[in-house]
Amino acid sequence: MPTDCLFREDSYLKDCEATVVAVTPEGGIVLDRTVLYAVSGGQPADRGTLVSPSGESIPLANVVFTDPGKTQIAHVPSPGAVPLKAGDKVQAVLDWPVRYARMRMHTALHLLSAVLPYPVTGGSVGETESRLDFDIPDAGLDKDSITERLAEMIAAGAPVTSRWIADAELEANPGLVKTMAVKPPIGTGRVRLIEIAGYDLQPCGGTHVRSTAEIGPVRVTQVEKKGKLNRRVRLALV
Repeated sequence: MPTDCLFREDSYLKDCEATVVAVTPEGGIVLDRTVLYAVSGGQPADRGTLVSPSGESIPLANVVFTDPGKTQIAHVPSPGAVPLKAGDKVQAVLDWPVRYARMRMHTALHLLSAVLPYPVTGGSVGETESRLDFDIPDAGLDKDSITERLAEMIAAGAPVTSRWIADAELEANPGLVKTMAVKPPIGTGRVRLIEIAGYDLQPCGGTHVRSTAEIGPVRVTQVEKKGKLNRRVRLALV
C-alpha cells in the first residue's frame, strides 16, 4: 500500500495523525500517511517520533522507502521501543528545527546548481553544511564570486513551487535531470518537479522552503578537486 507522503505537498507540516497499515519483517512501521521524509537523493531521513495510542513516545532510528519506486515508507523504531501493530492509531511528529535547516540547505543547493550549470555527480544535504559534486573540466572556481551570486538569488525572494509531470514528459525532456548519480524514480506514472522561479527547474522529491529569501545567508566554504573532472563545492549556512 502506498504511503501518502504529505511532505511532498506541504513541507511545513510538523505532525499528522496516521494509522499503522503494516509492520515489516525488519520491524519498520508502515503508516497510511506521514510527514516524515525518508532518506533518498542525498537528503537524510527526518528525525522524529511516533506517539503510540497510549501516549508513549517512540523515537525513530531511521525512515526508509521499502520499494524502488519510492511509494511506501517504513518508520524504523529505536531498539526497545514500544511495539505497534496494524490498525493502531498514532501521531507522527518530526524534529522541525532540523527539517527546516535541511529545507533551507536543499533549496540553496538547487541555486548552486544554477550558478554552476554542470552535471552533478553527487551531493549531500546537512543541517549546517552541504555539498554538490560537479563534473567540471578546467574548474578555476572562485568561492567568493559563487557566494555573491547565491546571495543575489536569495535576496530576490524567488518563489519555490512544486508540480507533477508524467514519466513520458520527463523522458521527452532529459535536460531537466541534472544529477548523474541519482536518477528520479520512473514507473509510478509521474515525477515531481521543483521550480525556483527564474533560476531552476529539476526533478526532486526533497523538502524545500517556499521562497529563496527563507534560505538566509550562505557561504561557499571550500572548493575541492576530487579528480580530473570532479569538483566538490561545500556550502554552509552563515
